Amino acid sequence: MNTSLKAALAAAACTFLIGSAHAGPIDWNAWSSATSGSIAADSVTVTFSAGGSTDQLVSGYPSYTPASTWADGTIVGNAPTSADGIIRLTGGNANINTVSFSTPVVNPVMAIWSLGASGTSASFNFIGATPTFVAGGPSAEYGGSAISVSGNEVTGKEGNGTIQFLGTYSQISWTNPSYEYWYGFDVGIAGVSSVPEPGSLALFAVGLLALGLVRRRKTAG
Repeated sequence: MNTSLKAALAAAACTFLIGSAHAGPIDWNAWSSATSGSIAADSVTVTFSAGGSTDQLVSGYPSYTPASTWADGTIVGNAPTSADGIIRLTGGNANINTVSFSTPVVNPVMAIWSLGASGTSASFNFIGATPTFVAGGPSAEYGGSAISVSGNEVTGKEGNGTIQFLGTYSQISWTNPSYEYWYGFDVGIAGVSSVPEPGSLALFAVGLLALGLVRRRKTAG
């Protein structure tokens, strides 16, 4: 097999493996009510099933600034905006809150604002989903510092920041066991889950077969 053909097959394999990957800008959910919203760029409907004691939409707030608190510029290229709104939580119970996506999404992110107070810790305890820390810091409204991530728990004392869930999700669930006057969240995605087109699958299969034959000939020789 000549060098150019090997290169073409390698490129086809790489295209298959990373073709559905997404990076860069995040499409943030815009809440239209306390239970529903939409991510316009990917045509995803977001619903929120509230288990907390006070769970409501606050429109046009907060500012999500400075942007660097929620966007690290690499994994998350842009922070939410005040136009997206926020769902207010107070917690203080073991009830389960759930965000559901109409289409499975890849590597969703969550922006958390004002988690806990300066002297009072509050937390998100995620169920069957492990968050990773992306960015954090003060907010323009109350100052504070970055949220902390340990296992499936995110905590803060006036904490702000963004977390990511690696993988494909149709929903994310958690509890807010600690009561605090209020904190809130929004969700965003880098893209929806996709299945490779038949043509891509065929090209990848041909590439694997050809590479296998080459190895077999070398072994036999």
